[in-house]
Amino acid sequence: MKKVTTSTLMKWKQEGKKFASSTAYDASFAQLFEQQEMPVLLVGDSLGMVLQGKPDTLPVTVDDVAYHTRCVRAGSPNSLLMADMPFMSYPTPEKACESAAALMQAGANMVKLEGGAWLVETVKMLTERAVPVCAHLGLTPQSVNIFGGFKVQGRDQEQAEQMVKDALALQHAGAQIVLLECVPMALAERITNALTVPVIGIGAGNVTDGQILVMHDMFGIAANYMPKFSKNFLAESGDMRQAVSQYITDVESGVFPGPDHTIA
Repeated sequence: MKKVTTSTLMKWKQEGKKFASSTAYDASFAQLFEQQEMPVLLVGDSLGMVLQGKPDTLPVTVDDVAYHTRCVRAGSPNSLLMADMPFMSYPTPEKACESAAALMQAGANMVKLEGGAWLVETVKMLTERAVPVCAHLGLTPQSVNIFGGFKVQGRDQEQAEQMVKDALALQHAGAQIVLLECVPMALAERITNALTVPVIGIGAGNVTDGQILVMHDMFGIAANYMPKFSKNFLAESGDMRQAVSQYITDVESGVFPGPDHTIA
């Protein structure tokens, strides 16, 4: 697979080419994903739930993410590799730089942060110091205790307007990707059209530039339940490589996510 960079994704955005991405946590699956030409991988703090068996992502540490980032980088040298900044690893711009340095040195090409316009100064400082940023809006799992659970975000007009403003502010600050999780499709489409940087969706319909799935959901081995926006691609193919290939094809063609996997 040819090396994928932020410039690659920008070119695809301009061309209207959709792209797939997945979480990954070890070298073996990272290699499988690269063999099927998955362009973007994320070492998500979701590892706290799917690998460590925790009820949420809050216990995950920078060291945890760095360890799995090194593993994934070893298996996939050419994907664009994002790494999550765990809970309270970026309360200040200075602390964010310290945490991001550990993840970039572990092999990440980009870090992902959860939050809105309050992150503007942090994003500026990171990008000025050569750390590309993906801004995560909508359902941000690290805020589960504020939201009162894993709930759809952006359904009311005020919240939707704020999310649009946040996305534009973070792009202006230097964010090179925006990820939208569990937002109504109409809002996801509005934000995707408003931004010049690529937008990746999960539970945001097929209107975003890219899609991401937790790999355990893609293979139907989620520990607790299957979210509405996910799909077990392994059930249809019976082979992991074919499942990954089908996921990529369905995202690129706009078939996935379909109406059954979309939040109104």
